[in-house]
Amino acid sequence: MPSDLQKRTAQAIVNIFETGSALGKYGNVTLLPGDTGHLTYGRSQTTLGSGNLYLLIKAYCDAAGAQFAAALNPYLQPLLARDTTLDTDMTLRGLLRQAGDDPVMQSVQDQFFDQNYWTPSITAAANSGVSSALGTNVVYDSHIQGAWLTIRNITNSNHGQAGDIGEQPWITAYVNERRNWLATNSNTLLHGTVYRMDAFLQLINDGKWDLPLALSVRGVLIDEDILAGTAPVRVAAHGPDEATLHLQSPPMQGDNVTALQQALANAGINVTVDGVFGPGTDAAVKQFQTQKGLTADGIVGPATRSALGL
Repeated sequence: MPSDLQKRTAQAIVNIFETGSALGKYGNVTLLPGDTGHLTYGRSQTTLGSGNLYLLIKAYCDAAGAQFAAALNPYLQPLLARDTTLDTDMTLRGLLRQAGDDPVMQSVQDQFFDQNYWTPSITAAANSGVSSALGTNVVYDSHIQGAWLTIRNITNSNHGQAGDIGEQPWITAYVNERRNWLATNSNTLLHGTVYRMDAFLQLINDGKWDLPLALSVRGVLIDEDILAGTAPVRVAAHGPDEATLHLQSPPMQGDNVTALQQALANAGINVTVDGVFGPGTDAAVKQFQTQKGLTADGIVGPATRSALGL
């Protein structure tokens, strides 16, 4: 498992990809025409389209001393519904930018990205036979941008698993497969994000598997002083199977709900596998979240998905 310094270095690299800054820009608001992620926000940029922007703003509004909680509370329901009219809501954008300067928001974002992206990435990396700092960084970047499972499966199919071919060859193959996937994706906006994989390939070629400092990534210096606190292209690659699931009316239904219910059943939770997210599934999710020490809100976001192995 990466050390605390390696973790902060890995997160700084992704922050550079997302906002151009090693420490990230907590108030950064981005919207690119045609981006399936829609409105994106924060230090490592979480999206309206995935439903994760709701989780972040809800956590902020619930935090003690949040300066902009009252102003943002009316937006929670539209955020939960992934209402894309919020893309052009200039009042919301202004509030998000201002909230980025609130120390409470900065603390909430740090905790949010750790819980929903870094911790699941550590688990996913370990399950795939990846333990190096750079390898974990690659997995973390894919959780932030999206489509980790898709490229992992392509890599395993085309090259074999890390346990069979070795971690470093597997990570190198993964980065090359992901670069090709981004460069040829039907969402042409993703073509402009191959710089992420080019940066990783440079680190691989330089043998920086331990992420030793100082590092330069896309012309931005990362060293211990910078990490101590002393506009690239950014497009989400999250697919429908990575969107948040929750109880609503009419109820959500489909293959992703069926997969959720099956995973709950496999975890020993009593639930009907019918592809419909009704009150029974909501109760089953909350039961599972309680067992795992997660927030029992019935919302299936990144942390709950990771705990279920989805």
